[in-house]
Amino acid sequence: MAAIPSDLRPDAEPNRIGAHRLAGLPPEPEMLVNVPRLVTAYYTLKPDVSVAAQRVAFGTSGHRGSAFSTAFNEDHIVAMTQAICEYRRGAGIDGPLFLAMDTHALSEPAFATALEVLAANSVDVMIDDAGGYTPTPTLSRAIITYNRAHRSGLADGIVITPSHNPPEDGGFKYNPPNGGPADTAVTRGIEGRANALLGDGLAGAKRVSYAKAVAAPTTHRFDYITGYVNDLPAVIDLDAIRDARIIMGVDPLGGAGVHYWGRIAEQYRLNLTVVNREVDPTFRFMRVDRDGRIRMDCSSPYAMNGLIALRDRFDIAFACDTDHDRHGIVTPTAGLLNPNHYLAVAIAYLFAHRPGWRPDAAIGKTLVSSSMIDRVAASLGRRLLEVPVGFKWFVDGLADGTLGFGGEESAGASFLERGGLVWTTDKDGIIMGLLGAEITARTGRNPGDHYRELTAKFGDPVYERIDAPASAEQKAALGALSADRVEARELAGEPITAVLTKAPGNDQPIGGLKVTSENGWFAVRPSGTENVYKLYAESFLGTDHLHAIQDAARAIVAAAVGGGTERSATRA
Repeated sequence: MAAIPSDLRPDAEPNRIGAHRLAGLPPEPEMLVNVPRLVTAYYTLKPDVSVAAQRVAFGTSGHRGSAFSTAFNEDHIVAMTQAICEYRRGAGIDGPLFLAMDTHALSEPAFATALEVLAANSVDVMIDDAGGYTPTPTLSRAIITYNRAHRSGLADGIVITPSHNPPEDGGFKYNPPNGGPADTAVTRGIEGRANALLGDGLAGAKRVSYAKAVAAPTTHRFDYITGYVNDLPAVIDLDAIRDARIIMGVDPLGGAGVHYWGRIAEQYRLNLTVVNREVDPTFRFMRVDRDGRIRMDCSSPYAMNGLIALRDRFDIAFACDTDHDRHGIVTPTAGLLNPNHYLAVAIAYLFAHRPGWRPDAAIGKTLVSSSMIDRVAASLGRRLLEVPVGFKWFVDGLADGTLGFGGEESAGASFLERGGLVWTTDKDGIIMGLLGAEITARTGRNPGDHYRELTAKFGDPVYERIDAPASAEQKAALGALSADRVEARELAGEPITAVLTKAPGNDQPIGGLKVTSENGWFAVRPSGTENVYKLYAESFLGTDHLHAIQDAARAIVAAAVGGGTERSATRA
């Protein structure tokens, strides 16, 4: 068995204790999903709305689940699509609906089901003209571009993707006319109506056959790829990348952007090699993630081991997850960059090299992202907008240009066009990868080198997320915490400077708790799908201090919501 290279280890994991025996290696045949059986389950298993796990549930990134567990099946798609059709009518949204899918096995049947319902409801639908796959940022860009040219008859969209989730999962997300993820008020209404339809045996849903839907006068072919690729110079300095002869490698991880990269390289004469062009719904070409699952997570050093091994061939290499809304950056000197590290580098670079942006354009971060971003923002003299988890909180700011950049610790981000107009209002892994090449071209140093420079100026933080067990009652109590439930006055030897249950950037509930000190912080949030809570922590004083913060966090949480959960935890 091949050895795991020493550079595979992420910063917060100095060893492989607790990792699956195949972590970072190719999967064994018995680990691959049985695609025919999965698709059969999609069509034959019927959800029971009295079972919570089988109901429609929109989280931060739409509804997700596996057909095997009756969480993502034909009836779910019929119900959600019908609910969206009714929402559109009620909201006066009567323009085209852009429909996108990724390469997961359940995306194709869900696409067909959604189209059948949309056609029966007389919705004008824009599908890929080549029957291909469409990245999430491409759909967001298509909505924004269409609506920029129209005052009425505005467009919206549906993305069928579970993002980087395992091959047996499916996902379904609605993007309203602003082009970004729908806010909670919208998704709550869609979710409620969808579950009502399921409970009524879909009696209120409309549907035609797939043959009729494809041939319907409301179904239109649309060239997604040309519009997106043609517009790229508006957001990335591709001339600088070409002229500097930057040698790039990209791994689409078998995802929706697989045909985009070659087109980008050819059109802009870039020295870019696509290291893997394979599309296979089992994703057998992936490397196994830390926990033994196949997961197209471009921020995981285990899943990304294949590209990491090629790092010396390129000046910079990058990958995107299955719907291409997340990014992973690999450099010869640093290997795979921690997502927080690259966000800080991208922000420092962009706000120094985008004179077309508004001088008051702010920096957006989720509250579980690194405080290195806070220090970079302060050095730039830019306002920091710290929001709850979820890219939806950045949509309005990106749309009107008051936010230059919005990023999440989970390797999702987008930023404005070079002239200051909105590019996308959803995460865009394509431009984040190309930005790494632009940084290398224009500065002569790759993003890994830039991050080392930032640590020399601002300190070298240590960051980790772990999952700790919690009962349903404890999760509910954690999500409803008030700041006065925290009695502690110190965090790992430092005075506590803030106890937050609402995000400071927009005063929205964080669904958990964040506690800060001068040189560290922790945040806890209940999982929406598992009996755990997520504990994020960071220290600028080293690993021992980080562990002290984690111990203090467990004690604070136990005191606030009830003990007994803090002893067993797993690193994410």
